[in-house]
Amino acid sequence: MATTSTSSRHFTRLIHRPAPGMSDKLAAGIGSGTSSGIDKKPSVTFDKSGTSLIVDSETEQVLRRHPDLYLEDGSVIVRAEDTLFRVHISMLSRHSIFFRDVFGMPKGGEGTDQLDGCPVLFLQDRAEDVANLLSALYDGPVLRDNSPDDFRVVAGVCRLATKYLIDTLRVKTIAHLSKAWPSTLKEWDAREDAARVHEIAFASANPPTLPRYPNPVDVVNLAREVDAPSLLPSALYDLSRYPFTQIFEDQSASLDVHDLQRLCLGKEAAQHAITTLIQSMTHAQFGRQFPYHTHIRSASKGKASAHGSAVCMSPAACRKDFAELVELATQHYLFDRERGCGDPLYVAEELGQLKSVEFSECAACARSLEAWAAREREKMWKMIPTWFRLESPTPEDSPRTSGELSR
Repeated sequence: MATTSTSSRHFTRLIHRPAPGMSDKLAAGIGSGTSSGIDKKPSVTFDKSGTSLIVDSETEQVLRRHPDLYLEDGSVIVRAEDTLFRVHISMLSRHSIFFRDVFGMPKGGEGTDQLDGCPVLFLQDRAEDVANLLSALYDGPVLRDNSPDDFRVVAGVCRLATKYLIDTLRVKTIAHLSKAWPSTLKEWDAREDAARVHEIAFASANPPTLPRYPNPVDVVNLAREVDAPSLLPSALYDLSRYPFTQIFEDQSASLDVHDLQRLCLGKEAAQHAITTLIQSMTHAQFGRQFPYHTHIRSASKGKASAHGSAVCMSPAACRKDFAELVELATQHYLFDRERGCGDPLYVAEELGQLKSVEFSECAACARSLEAWAAREREKMWKMIPTWFRLESPTPEDSPRTSGELSR
């Protein structure tokens, strides 16, 4: 078999016999992923009722035309698994650098195998993913809500867009996935709000509904496969909130050894961050970290001071409330390990929201607690790449183009 160019290797093979004058690159089976050096030639036959069938002459497998993507005026037939797609060379070449190079090679002569008057291109990809990719090229990508079903479709398109150098689809799909695994705390909070609404709405559903988002293991693996490092911090953080029993009992997907190590280190760091958070709160109760908590009595309860800062109206009572709050948080998150015990962002958010309960009579302390929690959450968010031993995401990382990946 002849060798192929770097841009074509590992992706596909053309189904034909070498013809005089045809480029060796086009005539050869491409990459080591092909099952053999023998061409898989489809042929037309008929069943007993006279219905025409397309059969793989090597395996005798019956092939089917895709119901929506076998176009009468198509100029090339793409085969994936047992499915045939008849599409346009011009459409593939317009969007894909890879296909543009393949179809730009010298054409074969009379010896080239054809089906329905078109050359046949065999792709070593799942038929479902190829169908979704071609639909996205013709009709635009369908980007929904990052649910498990949506992720299955978008991930398949993203893989093939990366593989076949279709930059427009690659950028769009990674941007869509970034809404569920974002790089900013504000977007993460919006994601979590949607998850909580879903959890409440479907908590008593029978039969149980799918989770709001897909398994983060699949997201981590996809990010590695398509080189989208901007998805990794939030995906690994999301996964770190799962108990190890749940992570390891699910056999549908698994991390490689390096990401598994990152997960363990990050999970430990996240749990330690909760201890540090509560310890920080212990010191903050004495006014060291709350700039507006001055412990100065004022004749005007809840009003701003002469310097424009609200002041604590009842320092003794507030110190007592802080002490009780620290004790409660320690018991709940560190000893009892209740909900959120592995999610420091959630813990900090919940502590900050206790202002309306614990400090309803002191606006200054309520605001101080809320501001403290917001600052701590921002600090933790910035630390996530470090917790999981990842390089900090940069604008250049999210998302890179296929051309840059091939360099």
